Amino acid sequence: MADWAPIAKEYDPLKAGSIDGTDQEPHDRAIWRAMLARYVPNKGVTGEPHLTLFVARLNLQTTEDKLKEVFSRYGDIRKIRLVRDLVTGFSKGYAFVEFREERALLKAHRDANRLVIDQHEIFVDFELERTLKGWIPRRLGGGFGGKKESGQLRFGGRDRPFRKPINLPNVKSDFYGEGSSEKRNWSREGTRDWRTRDREHERSRDKRWGERERPWAWGDSERERDPREERSRGRDRKDRDR
Repeated sequence: MADWAPIAKEYDPLKAGSIDGTDQEPHDRAIWRAMLARYVPNKGVTGEPHLTLFVARLNLQTTEDKLKEVFSRYGDIRKIRLVRDLVTGFSKGYAFVEFREERALLKAHRDANRLVIDQHEIFVDFELERTLKGWIPRRLGGGFGGKKESGQLRFGGRDRPFRKPINLPNVKSDFYGEGSSEKRNWSREGTRDWRTRDREHERSRDKRWGERERPWAWGDSERERDPREERSRGRDRKDRDR
């Protein structure tokens, strides 16, 4: 827990599938696929990875020229690679923008995230395929982000960082009064108060029930009836019934 951070420093599919990065067992099949995958970054990709920005959630109609127009305001651009389908040639909705200077990269990373381009709010992050150790892409069950509907949420990235874990042992010890002497005394006193309160509640309830049942056990004149008189009345009723 000492080295916990909201953003992953090294990609681990098991941790990426956990909301706080502490899971020890996979909870979906995609995590198993990512753990068994032996992914090697694409060697055909050229350029400096530490100066490259990943741009996602693009409008499928957005072109390279439009991206160049938008991102050139942050600095000089060396190359833009809009990822397209090999068969149809249509855009897949994400691209990589390589800058000439690190200053321009950092500025775009800070200011361009959630920018609206062609009626789409984009997502911007550093390139991770060649810079984050152990990276597994989304198609193999890895990646970051994801939609709740798909049941394949991934954490540890900029879009959905890890949440701070809850320290369960401390909460448990406090709850059962296992902490300091002051907490133990408070717990005992609290237990004593609860018991006293329960006894009073039981007494008041019995009293109320006694008041409700009293008219049935006592006569109209509010004095106890003679048992012999009750038995004689019962015999008279039986004789009339016959």
